[in-house]
Amino acid sequence: MYKVDLNSDLGESFGNYKLGMDEDVLRYISSANIACGWHAGDPLVMDKTVEAAYKANVSIGSHPGFPDLMGFGRREINVTKEEAKTYVKYQIGALWAFMQKRGIKMQHVKPHGGLYNMAAKDPVLAKAIAEAIYETDKDLILMGLANSELTKAGVEAGLRVANEVFADRAYNPDGTLVSRKLEGSMIHDKTLAISRVIRMVKEKKVEAINGEDIDINADSICVHGDNPMAVEFVNTIRTALESEGIIIAPIKDFLL
Repeated sequence: MYKVDLNSDLGESFGNYKLGMDEDVLRYISSANIACGWHAGDPLVMDKTVEAAYKANVSIGSHPGFPDLMGFGRREINVTKEEAKTYVKYQIGALWAFMQKRGIKMQHVKPHGGLYNMAAKDPVLAKAIAEAIYETDKDLILMGLANSELTKAGVEAGLRVANEVFADRAYNPDGTLVSRKLEGSMIHDKTLAISRVIRMVKEKKVEAINGEDIDINADSICVHGDNPMAVEFVNTIRTALESEGIIIAPIKDFLL
């Protein structure tokens, strides 16, 4: 029996600025990564997004990023290990407060943008994030790029780890994502993207950009809900996975 999680980044609106189609994408995903106010979101948006995910029976995770609203958290910022740990703990705590009043247990933590990308390659930063999560709540699941330093650090820290894959991104032979700055980094053919995802789940393989097959574990698939076309693609992915006998479920339901 095959099981996989569908996750999406939500709660990215801020003040008068509305981003994403959260209510629509919540119909198709099993886990939500909610921004915690530093790279996106604000207290009111966080509260409303937690409520919406709760009503949709979608599991919730913290989505901490760098304190970088202007850059949407995508810029890489050099920080010390202690700074990184406190950044992550602070943002977990912020989201936890909105969950606590509803009696909801947080499922996971998935770093955002620059923090996520840096931690995928930097073992020191990865260790800081993993330690911060473990020290906050050792039952939390760390979600990170499959085959990365971040997932390795999570295992070493004693956390349950969810390996995340992407339907619309190309992979390097070492398992890292091809930089968005390079040609061929994005997969625009939806049929190809879906077939790659199904293969990742069933065969634990993906074709790298050089044509070489590489090993990959797919516990969770990242999908996007930025616009109507993106939301429709999430629906298409879910339908395709289920037609292959793959069960969509939150990671807490099947990770050991």
